[in-house]
This record gives sequence, C-alpha cells and structure tokens, in this order.
Amino acid sequence: MRDKKSRMCKIIVSNHNFESTPSVEELRHLVERLQCTGADIVKFTTTATNITDVARVFQVFAYSQVPIIASVVSSRGLISSILCPKFGGYLTFGSLGLEKESALGQPALTDLINIYRVKNLGKDTKVFGIIGNPVGHSKGPILHNRAFREIGLDAVYVPFLVDDLAEFLRVYSSPDFSGFSVTIPHKEAAVQCCDEVEPIAQSIGAVNTIVRRPSDGKLIGYNTDYTGAISAIEDGLKGRLSSGDWGNTSPLSGRLFVVVGAGGAGKALAYGAKEKGARVVIANRNYERAKALANLVGGEAISLDKLDSFCPENGMILANTTSVGMHPNEMETPISKEALGAYDLVFDAVYTPKVTRLLREAEEAGATVVSGLEMFIRQAMGQFELFTGSPAPGVLMREIVARL
Repeated sequence: MRDKKSRMCKIIVSNHNFESTPSVEELRHLVERLQCTGADIVKFTTTATNITDVARVFQVFAYSQVPIIASVVSSRGLISSILCPKFGGYLTFGSLGLEKESALGQPALTDLINIYRVKNLGKDTKVFGIIGNPVGHSKGPILHNRAFREIGLDAVYVPFLVDDLAEFLRVYSSPDFSGFSVTIPHKEAAVQCCDEVEPIAQSIGAVNTIVRRPSDGKLIGYNTDYTGAISAIEDGLKGRLSSGDWGNTSPLSGRLFVVVGAGGAGKALAYGAKEKGARVVIANRNYERAKALANLVGGEAISLDKLDSFCPENGMILANTTSVGMHPNEMETPISKEALGAYDLVFDAVYTPKVTRLLREAEEAGATVVSGLEMFIRQAMGQFELFTGSPAPGVLMREIVARL
C-alpha cells in the first residue's frame, strides 16, 4: 500500500467494533494486523458496556509502532475521547455540537478544548473525576478543571459513569488516577472500598471524596458533604434570624431537622445536624432504612408518605438529600406545598435545575431556601484542597458556579 501512495499522503487504516471491547491481547493483534497493511496511522473504534472496558484501550497504545487513534463509543466510553491523548493517542474526536454527535457518548469539541484542555494533556497529567450513576448532569468538570488551571496544576477532572465501584477502583488503580469525587449511588459503598477512612466519614457511613496517597497508593476516604451542607444551612438561618454574634452556638441547636433520604448525603446531613444540637427526623421511602439511620443519630424515623402530615411544631428545617426533582424529572417534589408552611428553612441537595420545584414552593410558602449549588460549591472547595494540598480559589469557584 505504501508503494502506491504519494509521499505527501498519510494512510489511516481503521476497524470498527460496535458490539464490545475485546481483550488487551485481541486488541494488540488487531493493531498488528492493521499495521501490516502498510498503514501510517492505525485507527479503531470499540464499544463499552462498562467503563472498565476503556482501560484495555489505554493499555494498547504502548504496543504500537505507528500512531494510534482509538475511541470507545457509548456513554460509558466517553472518557476515551478525553483521556486518549494522555495515554498516547494520536488525536481524538469531538462533535460539532449538541445532537451532532457521530457516535454515542461523544463529547462536544468545544468541551474537549475549553473544559478538558485536551491539547495540554500529557503522560504526567494527573486524572481526577466524579464517580456516579447518573453523572452527566455534574458541573464538577467545569468547576474543577478551571480551578486546576488557576493554580497551574497539570491535571484533568472527568466524569466517570460507574456501575460497580469496587471493580472500577480495582481496574483504574495506577498512580495516574489521583482522586475521585463520589456521588449517587456510590457514597456508602465507597466506605468499604477505601483502604482508610477519616473518622467523620466513618461515623457518617458515607464517603464523597477519595484521594490516592502518593507515598503508597492507598485510597483514603473523606466526607466534605457534611461541612458543605451544614455550614450553608447555618448561614441561611443566621440570615433569616438577623440576630447578632452567635459565638460557638449553632442556629440549628434545638431545632427539629427533617432529613429526606437515608443514603450517603442523608447520612452526612443527619450526622451534621446532630453534631450541631438539632433534633433529627429521617423520612425515607424505605422505613427500615430510615429507622436504621435514625437509630444511629438518636433521632426519629417516618415513612416518606407521612411527610405531608408530619407537623409536630412550626419553625422546622427540611433537607432533601434525594434525587427527587432532578432534571429531567423537574416537576417532582418530596413534599406538598401546603406542608411547607411549617418550615423556616428548606434545603435541596439537587442543583439541576438551580431552582427546583421544592425550593420554589418553599419560598412561596415563606421559608428561607438554600440551593444545592451552595452545598456543591462548599463541598467542592473541600475536595479541591484534598486533591491538591492547596487552598481552593473560592472567589473564582463561586464566579464559575454563578455563570452555570
């Protein structure tokens, strides 16, 4: 083939597999066969049924004698488009815009350049990211990548759509993968997947941040949801009450604090409220889970379907920690508008959309509202400091979130 082409030309020989991602050995043999055609550049596309499939593609780059272009299609293969340049890929693909993708899971070209800075990624780039399912709604990549750039850190933050957390951490165990944010539904499982867990996260029973310790590669688990959410709620209450210096006393002290949800974020809020002296009530669809968490924090449990009629007193605090009301189910809410009149403050961990139905109706009912964006900013600042060992650029991070 090479004898028949102009010296000014480069020949790309490609192979497409729209069913699976073969083993590393099979991919190596595929690359060898493509090279034997006389290709100047080898290109292949596979399909991911699990995000761990992409790791096999990353491993193949080291075995080729010619440049490789590789992509792994499907939503679970998205990281291939972002990270292939780091692991030796010749180039990557991006779509020209929304609904203009040539393959499922393909990121927009503007995102690859402006958010992920693929032109700057190299073998020494540290990889961070958010582990979740779903994860496409997360604003973490926009926030953390801009903050990394602000302090001059050679790092990238990507979305990891993960089904099995333990398997993901086992496969992506190299020092390249330096740390992870953890979101629904993996926060509780993360406690068991870490080599060490800080005492607060252990007490809460949920981890939202994992850092790989450089000295030995061990995974250390933390929880920044706790301080992020509780401090935001305290500040919201202080603004409502407009009274002087609180000193060491929390405005949550003595308040009835109703937590909707008994998952990882629910545990963090329940633990934090208890530490601040609040009386905690857990409302959850599964009453047994609500009861188990209530027992841990010395609180009360109710079934979620009883929440509308639960009104032992006025001036309560409500904190939704579930995904109810998250895009695209924006018309959902965990509580009726009529029941919101008993609450002084309502917090919603959901931040897509920025103003959920719950927050809109709570404000109409006269409550102070605290958006999940405020928790997001504060917990992200805590994560950034754990990831980098440097102070978070707080002003910049708030400016970024305000523009989202």
